[in-house]
Amino acid sequence: MHLLGPWLLLLVLEYLAFSDSSKWNIDHPETLYAWEGACVWVPCTYRVLDGALESFILFHNPEYNKNISKFEGTRLYESTKDGKVPSGQKRVQFLGDKNNNNCTLSIHPVHVNDSGQLGLRMESKTEKWMEKIHLNVSERPFPPHIQLPPKLQESQEVILTCSLNFSCYGYQIKLQWLLERVPMRQTAVTSTSLSTKSVFTQSELKFSPQWSHHGKIVTCELHDVDGKVLSEDTVQLNVKHTPKLEIEVIPSEAIVREGDSVTMICKVNSSNPEYTTVSWLKDGTPLKEQNTLTLTLHEVTKSQSGRYCCRVSNDVGPGTSEKVFLQVQYTPEPSRVQIVQSPAVEGNEVKFICTSPANPLPTNYTWYHNGKEVQGRTEKEFQIPKILPWHAGTYSCVAENILGIGQRGPGAELDVQYPPKKVTMVIENPTPIREGDTVTLSCNYNSSNPTVNHYEWKPRGAWEEPLLGVLKIQNVGWNNTAIACAACNNWCSWASPVTLNVLYAPRGVRVRKIKPFSEIHSGNSVSLQCDFSSSHPKEVQFFWEKNGSLLGKERQLNFDSISPEDAGSYSCWVNNSIGQTESKAWTLEVLYAPRRLRVSMSQGNQVMEGKTATLTCESDANPPISSYTWFDWNNQSLPSSGRMLRLEPVKVQHSGAYWCQGTNRVGKGHSPLFTLTVYYSPETIGRRVAVGLGSCLAILILAMCGFKVQRRWKRTQSQQGLQENSSGQSFFVRNKKKCRDLRDAETSPRLR
Repeated sequence: MHLLGPWLLLLVLEYLAFSDSSKWNIDHPETLYAWEGACVWVPCTYRVLDGALESFILFHNPEYNKNISKFEGTRLYESTKDGKVPSGQKRVQFLGDKNNNNCTLSIHPVHVNDSGQLGLRMESKTEKWMEKIHLNVSERPFPPHIQLPPKLQESQEVILTCSLNFSCYGYQIKLQWLLERVPMRQTAVTSTSLSTKSVFTQSELKFSPQWSHHGKIVTCELHDVDGKVLSEDTVQLNVKHTPKLEIEVIPSEAIVREGDSVTMICKVNSSNPEYTTVSWLKDGTPLKEQNTLTLTLHEVTKSQSGRYCCRVSNDVGPGTSEKVFLQVQYTPEPSRVQIVQSPAVEGNEVKFICTSPANPLPTNYTWYHNGKEVQGRTEKEFQIPKILPWHAGTYSCVAENILGIGQRGPGAELDVQYPPKKVTMVIENPTPIREGDTVTLSCNYNSSNPTVNHYEWKPRGAWEEPLLGVLKIQNVGWNNTAIACAACNNWCSWASPVTLNVLYAPRGVRVRKIKPFSEIHSGNSVSLQCDFSSSHPKEVQFFWEKNGSLLGKERQLNFDSISPEDAGSYSCWVNNSIGQTESKAWTLEVLYAPRRLRVSMSQGNQVMEGKTATLTCESDANPPISSYTWFDWNNQSLPSSGRMLRLEPVKVQHSGAYWCQGTNRVGKGHSPLFTLTVYYSPETIGRRVAVGLGSCLAILILAMCGFKVQRRWKRTQSQQGLQENSSGQSFFVRNKKKCRDLRDAETSPRLR
């Protein structure tokens, strides 16, 4: 950038002389940069307080002529009031917009002789203004500028910036990053600015430097649209990092035998800044009094086998080398056997592992069981797929490598656990078992590991276990047929069930009617059977009882024609050699029509008139008689339907034969005739005697009167005597009949 004092002074004078600056406000970059053949983009905005912009002129190196009060110089662009652009101004373009107060310009192409000041002459109706911009055009493209952070440290990400004070829409450029002249793989972010404050092109690259980048050259190249390199800028990287190390071992394989010597040298390949301290580590633990770059181990032992590294520090931090594995070779040490899953469970898989530290590792193993070599087993591990009790014992091994044969260690004990073997159950009773006896059972086994600690019994009951493995059953039941026992340690082994074979008297004895299936009527054929549910022993005998009296010894009781006399309470007995059992009483009921009917009276068969005569119809029937019918000596039914016929008061006329008929749902029956005699009472006899004597006297008087009348009649009319005598006989006959009817009415019985 070239800022000239005279130019600024002249500009100030012109402002004071020709215009009021408070009325104009123009924004643009102070200086623009370009090179020969490129272009210039002039961002510009303005604001005028009095009126609108009417004319615009772009001068190159303008000078003010006081004599004519105007600016003179080369006019690169001129905009008139009528909007016409003078010819010869194609290189400069006005890109602004007067309506939006935009005065942006472009010059394409731009030449070296364009360097200097650009004057923007702007006029409104009442005001004028001259704005100057410095333009710097070089003969060749100027280089970009690389900016690095103040400090670069390995593995810490930073941003590298490459900037160029140039940007123009009509001229394309590109910024390219290189490391040691090789394009960098990281993706850069390019940005441009064409604002009134600044014009530039900038590329930013995220970069994680490594210690190997220390001292390397980073380049930012400027390319045109064809990829041609126009200019570049380079910087050298100063990457701070911890010391970078490697170890050299003598002998180089780092494999030695016990008693040999080993030398290790720590080489510092790079350190920025220089290192200050040195230390050695074995398996991560620092070695004492080892602070030089060389480590020597004399007469090494197997305990010195391990991973070695060196650690060197500078101001950035410590650096650690890669680890070197020092192998000290030796013959196998006394072996040790590891048993996976011990104690083992019978039937499971068991693995044996022989552990014998050695370098190099053992290549051959010999296995022993109880001191005897196990044939065919030469590996470090071997398995027994299904372990058995006889596999228990002591296992040992011997390892061998290329340096020699090791020693056999004490070995390991294999404990094989299994459920109790050959479990059996024994009945201790010496004689056959009867229902109600006390039974003793013992549960035995052949072997067990671990020892049997309890027993189980099936089925479970409120039984006594006086000793471990002994079961005592008090008052054994008839249905305790089978019992099993189990001997248990960690597992239970069941013995085969033992049948107690309990002897008992017949059970479930009952009387069952075989036929008929319906009600039993008199005359039916009937069969009863004595049934039982079980008996042990099965040989049985049967007995029948009726109302407590023994009937027979057959299982079935048959009646060809049942009679009412066969009804009663029946029960049967079933016995075997153990005992006998009686059934519940079973009632045999025979249904029959009324029978053995007879009429009775408490007084006998005679009763005095005036008393009460009660006739009772006695009968035998099942079911009982539901209705009665009474008949007299003329077989006429009487108005009485009950069991008793009541005559109150009884009369002589009630004398005669009576019978009754009974009916149930089975049939009918009738009684024989019952003769009822009703005799006169003393009062009736006295009254009848008196009446008889009176009647006789009356008859005598009448007879005498008749005799007299007859004689008279005969005399007066002998011819009509027979007719008159007949008429007189009819008269007495009629009167006698009337008297008898009156007597019958008095003596007719009343039925109650």
